[in-house]
Amino acid sequence: MPRPDDVVARLREAGVTIATAESLTGGALCAALVSVPGASAVVRGGIVAYTGDMKARLLGVDPDLIARAGLVSADVAEAMARGVRDATGAVLGVATTGAAGPEAHDGAPPGRAHVAVAGPAGAASRLVEIDGDRDAVRAGAVDAALGLVLASLARDVTSL
Repeated sequence: MPRPDDVVARLREAGVTIATAESLTGGALCAALVSVPGASAVVRGGIVAYTGDMKARLLGVDPDLIARAGLVSADVAEAMARGVRDATGAVLGVATTGAAGPEAHDGAPPGRAHVAVAGPAGAASRLVEIDGDRDAVRAGAVDAALGLVLASLARDVTSL
């Protein structure tokens, strides 16, 4: 399980800033990052866009993409990550979208989440299926997003 302090340390070492775009996690991802002393050196900010219209308005996600791919999709997660990069000027944008349950959301079963990271050259996403209640799903999505950030930092972030 990736730790926020490891992520912040790696971001600092790489000289990379980050911003979060969150739906499923409702700000928990940004909160995890800023719980680390010194996080202000790398965290530019975060946007919680819990509904489709907010994803479009605040993050610039194309409403046609939302209609075509669905709110809980890799394409929307990647668009959210790109949107928060653009909005904040961060080197990396990281995003979460999914269904926490107990009911399905936009056709996605409870526990399904997409996390994405966008960098200077593009974006990458990961689908995760998380067992448990709403809190477990949200915590699992935070862990998955932190893990994806670490994975992107292990490569050349300009290749994202």
